[in-house]
Amino acid sequence: MNATGNTVLVAGATSGIGLGLALRLHAAGNRVIVSGRREDRLKQIVSEHPGIESVVLDVTDPAAVRDVTAQLLQRFPDLDVLVTMAGMMLPEDLHHADFLAVAEATVATNLLGTIRLVAALTEHLAGRPRATIMTVSSGLAFVPLPIAPTYNATKAAVHSFTESLRVQLADTRVEVLELVPPAVRTALMGQEDSATAMPLDTFLDEVMSILGAGRQPDEILVKAVEPVRFAEARGEYSTMLRLLSGR
Repeated sequence: MNATGNTVLVAGATSGIGLGLALRLHAAGNRVIVSGRREDRLKQIVSEHPGIESVVLDVTDPAAVRDVTAQLLQRFPDLDVLVTMAGMMLPEDLHHADFLAVAEATVATNLLGTIRLVAALTEHLAGRPRATIMTVSSGLAFVPLPIAPTYNATKAAVHSFTESLRVQLADTRVEVLELVPPAVRTALMGQEDSATAMPLDTFLDEVMSILGAGRQPDEILVKAVEPVRFAEARGEYSTMLRLLSGR
């Protein structure tokens, strides 16, 4: 992925890592379109950051994904980067059946949302001279945080889906990257002031440094996520799981 000169859709960019990355990409010289469900928030972002474009998009709605992406390609036929950032993370108590509503919403947003966007835009991207799909998983795809079981499961699935996507698109000009964040100080799970989460600006600095360093690795990994990402390979999986379990 070139660090500059792209037309980028960041799906799920009204706050947190999504918004932060969108602003960094815009500042680096890319044309950036942010999307999300909240029209009022999108209007505020566009107003505060001249040059950024927006589109209302609910990735849990299959018809909306189909129709909005078709309209988007009419507006931005040079779109060549997709970042599938939309996601949600809520705690679940598996002792009681009422966790199911959260689980289903999490799957619809984190996993099906990613797959729907890939389905809607891959053929277009494959027709570009050069293009990138960047999915977003999590360190928790590799060792789960037991309080958020469906979130972990969806991110593990995104990782696996991305691996297959990369292999299948190897005969195209579409580069497939996977951003693997650690815990970052955002509103996700109320981590804004967490002492154990990475400051957002520090995370974005490191990500942009990787993106600007030429050819990127398949997985965009900041140093802080490596203990979780490689826990199993290092024989530290059980220790890391106990740590994430608070035990």
